[in-house]
This record gives sequence, structure tokens and C-alpha cells, in this order.
Amino acid sequence: MLKSIQIIVNKFLTWICQVFGKNGTQYPGAISYNMNQKILEKIKYPKYVIGVTGSSGKGTTTNLIYHILKDAGYDVVYNSSGNNGIRGITTLILNHCTIFGRFKHDVLLLELDEKHLHLAFGKNKMTHLVVTNITRDQPARNGSPDLIYDAIFNALDGSTTLILNADDPGLLKARLTYPGKIITYGIQKFKDSYTKKDAFSVDNAYCPNCHKKLIYSYYHYGHIGSYYCPSCEFQRGTPDYIGSKLNLEEKTMDINKTEVKLNKDFLFTAYATLAAYALCDTIGISKDKILYALNEDMIESKRGHELMIDNRPMLMLESKNENALSYYQSLKYIVNAPNKKVVILGFDNVSRRYKYNDLSWLWDVEFELLRDESIEKILLIGRFKWDVYVRLKYAKIPESKMILIEDMKDLIPTIETKTKGDIYTMVCFDMTAIIRDLVKESQDGNH
Repeated sequence: MLKSIQIIVNKFLTWICQVFGKNGTQYPGAISYNMNQKILEKIKYPKYVIGVTGSSGKGTTTNLIYHILKDAGYDVVYNSSGNNGIRGITTLILNHCTIFGRFKHDVLLLELDEKHLHLAFGKNKMTHLVVTNITRDQPARNGSPDLIYDAIFNALDGSTTLILNADDPGLLKARLTYPGKIITYGIQKFKDSYTKKDAFSVDNAYCPNCHKKLIYSYYHYGHIGSYYCPSCEFQRGTPDYIGSKLNLEEKTMDINKTEVKLNKDFLFTAYATLAAYALCDTIGISKDKILYALNEDMIESKRGHELMIDNRPMLMLESKNENALSYYQSLKYIVNAPNKKVVILGFDNVSRRYKYNDLSWLWDVEFELLRDESIEKILLIGRFKWDVYVRLKYAKIPESKMILIEDMKDLIPTIETKTKGDIYTMVCFDMTAIIRDLVKESQDGNH
């Protein structure tokens, strides 16, 4: 009886939120979950319950999996809003159940916060879980990568099939202890790989088995690459799903010797595509249907949207705050791009999850890359612009390159009058919408 009451309450509160113009993705679940925190264990789930988690890339990977499954004819529900904590998950699941607790769709697909895995599933375990990577992420909340790993794997009992990024040694150590089935994927060396460590943030340099220093054949970024231990048998080995012939300029990659297209020329897009392919092939989606979804019915990437300002391109790279390797990938992409460049940096909020504003992670980001001669100007915006300014000063970025924007209304005029290069925003999610609105207002005002 309580289960039915919770489901009805959840559906009613969602309707009320929508009536008043709110999205209603979290509040109903917060009320329902507080009524009985075991509610999600009482749901009758479908054949496939798929989770996607990891320090970065889980949103992009989840979107691609949803697209492939939907194209293949499956009735899929997923948290498209990006609310990946227990409240948002509870809202979603209960809204798609009958009042008797039976999930009404073929597949439940969830992007999951690493720390909320154990809250989302108790007795009812996921059938499959994709883990994209484990890196230093939100250190004020998560602590070390080892603690993130423990949060994920303490929520599993061996009944879930894992699809793991083999290029991450801190993740692949699951082979040493996980009793269930493990499927792996990884990307082979390509043009942008390198053989000498060139990033500050190398979170896993030692063998998780014997603790000797790992030897890398190549790196893709940070500690992600191909490695082996010289003292024991721990190694990346040959993944089950291999991404080879990666060409970011052409936006193509072979997966197990079959060419697929990428919807953006970013390395994280290649990883997301490979992970989505591995998951869908593992659950039995035909290769023809997977390739149709990726190559013929391609979806637009939710990252890296391009706008125009003053007849110049502006590429919006959303970099995840408190994650040095997310920033590193954006920095490398910008530096490697052609032409002179203008970079916009800044944020108003460190996190959407908590109020305290730890900025120690700024010192893990390799802002030294912005000393590159191709970077013409760096515009600093948001509430923490002076903190970013100090970090850039320590990175020996010339003051002549930096412009502090005190009022966001001055951003577009400053770009138009004081800069000349191609424009790149390297901001977190909160600033992306603000900049988009400013660009739109500027364009509307010019018509």
C-alpha cells in the first residue's frame, strides 16, 4: 500500500510542478524517497537496467546509448535532464511505473552519480554498468580516486555485467577482485597520443596489484593510455572493443575494424561512442542497427555548440569544474586548433551540488598551456574571475593577454572591440546558458 501511495504522490507532485512552470525532476523524488528510502527496491524492473557512471563523459555516453537503443526499436526511459542523483532518479523511475510498481518500458537507462549508486539500487541490481573513467573529480566531495572507486564497487555484488574503460588502470583494477563479468574497451595509439607524461594530473601511476610504477607505451591524457606493470601480470592488454585509426579531424574511428562516425572531433566523443557501441553490442543489438544509429542517423552532440559573434566562430567547450582532466582536454583541443584564439574562462558556482567553494582544484589544471603563442586574449568572467586570474599569473600568462570582465553585459562588446581570433568558451554548465543568452541578445539587437 505504501509503495502505491508513494508512486501516486510522486506523479501528482510532478504534475503540480509542471503546472507552475517548474521542471519537477527532483522535488517529487525528494518527497517520495524521504517517505521510504527502500522504495526503489520494491519496483519490478524490466529485462535491461543499464547504468552509466564515471568521473567524466557519462552524460555523452548515456545520450549515445539511448539513441542507439531507440533507433533499434526499444522503448527506453532515461534521465535526459542530467539529474543523476537519488532524488532525480526516484522521480524518473516512479513516474514511469504503474501504481502497483511495475516499470512500464523495455529499458531503464540511467546516468548515475558515483556516490549515489548504492542509494539507487539495493536488492534490485543493474543488469549492466558502463564506467567511463575514474579521475580526481570534485575533491571536496569525493576525496581521492580510490574513494570514488570504492563507492562504485561497494554498490555491486557481481550480478552486474561491467563495461569498463581499459585505458584507465585505476578502473581496470576491478579485474583483480570483481567476481562478475567484465567487458573492456579502449582506444589504440593515434596522432595526438604521446609517449612522455605531459599532464599534471596523473592519478594512477602505480600498479594496483604490486604497487610498482607502471610503464606506459603511450598516453591519451592524464593516466589514460596503454600501460603494463614490469613486476607482475597487471596490464591493459587487448580490450574486447578496440577503437583504432582514430581521426578526430575527419571524425572517424574503427571499432573492431568497422568504421564509425563521431558527432564531434573531441577525444571524449570517441570514448563515448566506443563505450556505447560496446554496451549495445553486449546486450545483443545487431551491428547493422548500431552502425545505422551512429553513421546514418547521427545525433547532434550536446557538447561543443558553435555560435557566431562578429562573423567569427565561437565554440562552446563545457569544462567540468573540479575535474582537472576535463579542463586539460579542452585546453589541448584549443591549443591544437588552427588560427589565433580568444579564450573565455570563468564560473559563478564551483558546484551545483553543494555551497562551499573549494578552489584547490584550479592548481591541478595545466593552465600553463595557455602560454601558447596562438592564444591572443583570455577573458575572465564570473564570480571567481580574480581567483582564476591569480592562477594564470602563477602559470606565467602575460598580463597583456588577460582581460577581466566585471559586468557580463560587457562581454560581447569586449570580444568585438578588443579581440580578433576565433573564440572558445571553456566554462562550466552555469555559464554556458548565460553566454548563449548574451550572444542572442547581441544578435537580436543588430537586426
